[in-house]
Amino acid sequence: MNYLLYFDPGLGMMIAQAAIAALAGFVLFYKKVITVVKGWIGLKKQQKDSSFDSNYEQDSESN
Repeated sequence: MNYLLYFDPGLGMMIAQAAIAALAGFVLFYKKVITVVKGWIGLKKQQKDSSFDSNYEQDSESN
């Protein structure tokens, strides 16, 4: 039987890099995915207007 008992260090680092990249991608896009899923389910919260937005609207209305 022919067993592959030796992994080249380059192959090991490529596997580690792929695992780290997958984890980083999941962490970076986790919030977006959760927002989309909540939108499908109907659990999306209404966003409050920030004070900057309301001040900007008030300023543009007065001009």
